[in-house]
Amino acid sequence: MENKKHIPLTLQDAVPKPVPSRTGELAESGENYLETILVIRERSDDGVVRAVDIANELGFSKPSVSRGLAALKEKGLIKISHSGSILFTAEGKSLAEKIFLRHQYLTLLLMHITKVDSEIAEKDACRIEHVISDETFEGICEYLKKQDLI
Repeated sequence: MENKKHIPLTLQDAVPKPVPSRTGELAESGENYLETILVIRERSDDGVVRAVDIANELGFSKPSVSRGLAALKEKGLIKISHSGSILFTAEGKSLAEKIFLRHQYLTLLLMHITKVDSEIAEKDACRIEHVISDETFEGICEYLKKQDLI
């Protein structure tokens, strides 16, 4: 008898419960803020990031961004200086870099496997990066290494 993997027959079998956030405590929006801070910081000449920069980058209102940043500050992931500059804590920087790497590698994987346009791959990767398990991501990294893509 062949050793076949079980394929769910119904949607209820395939997804018996909601897919939890990978990080648990930090919502997708919080991860997006961290990633955006990292990208803006790397792109700017002086490395300074302010709430207005994030609002402009994401197309959000300044009050929405301020609420999101307050949540990140409360979790100990960022600090906000008296001048309004947003600074990472060590934990925040590490998490932002991890999220950014997931985004980049998932984009690469989707482009390589599905041959979709980079814009589509990037948008899809942005959603997947927040729920994919560490184990699956490690498997993706190994695959990309074997393909000499990273």
